[in-house]
Amino acid sequence: MRAHYLQHVPFEGYGSIKSWLNETGYELTCTRFFADDPLPDVEEIDFLVIMGGPMGVNDTDDYPWLTREQTFIKEMVATGKPVLGICLGAQLIASALGAPIYPNRCKEIGWLPVQRTTDHDGHFHFPDEELVFHWHGETFDLPEGAMRIASSACCENQAFQIGRSVIGLQFHLETTPESARAIAENCRAELVPGECIQSEEEILAAPPERYACINFLMAEVLNYLHQNRINSI
Repeated sequence: MRAHYLQHVPFEGYGSIKSWLNETGYELTCTRFFADDPLPDVEEIDFLVIMGGPMGVNDTDDYPWLTREQTFIKEMVATGKPVLGICLGAQLIASALGAPIYPNRCKEIGWLPVQRTTDHDGHFHFPDEELVFHWHGETFDLPEGAMRIASSACCENQAFQIGRSVIGLQFHLETTPESARAIAENCRAELVPGECIQSEEEILAAPPERYACINFLMAEVLNYLHQNRINSI
C-alpha cells in the first residue's frame, strides 16, 4: 500500500500521521509543492493526505500549482480511495468539487472546541465535544454530496465527509508540540487580538496529554478511512 501526502510549506508536515502510516504498513511518498515536486499517477497511490498551509485556495496567481493540485484531488476522489484533507487540504477538496471558498467571519487560531453534528451510522463519529488545534481564517460551503460531521461556534463547517472515503477537517488533529511551535514561529504575524485567536503563550502552553488526545483522534479518523478501503476491495 502506498500513501501520498501533499505538502504546501516546509513547516506544515504530517505530524502524528507519519507514525500511523508506518505502523499500518504504508509506503510513504510526497509532493512538496514548495520544492516543485511532481504529482504521481492517481492509480499508483492508495491513500491521499492533503496538508495545510498559509496560502488560500484562491491564491492561484501566486501559487499556480493550486490549479493542478485541485484537478489531481478531484481525480483521486473519483477513484473511491481514501482522501483526507486538513485545513487548507479540506478547503482544496471542497473547491475541487465545486464549492466556494471565502473568509470566515473570524479567524480561529489556538485550542478551541468542536462539536459532533451527526450520529449517522455510515459516518465517522467525533466525540460530543473535543478541544482541538486550529489555525485557519477561511471557510467553505459543503460540496455536493457532503455531510457536515463537526461544527463550532465560530465556524459552521469544521469537518465534512463524502461517502466513506473522503473526510475534510478544518482543524489539525495531527499537531505535535514540535509542529505547533513551527507554525507559531512561521505565522506569528496572525496572532493579533481576536474573538477566536489565542496568544502564542496560550497555544504553546498546552500539556502533553492534549496532544495525545488529538493524535489519538487523528488515528481514529485514519483507521476509519483505511478500514473502509480494505472492506471495499
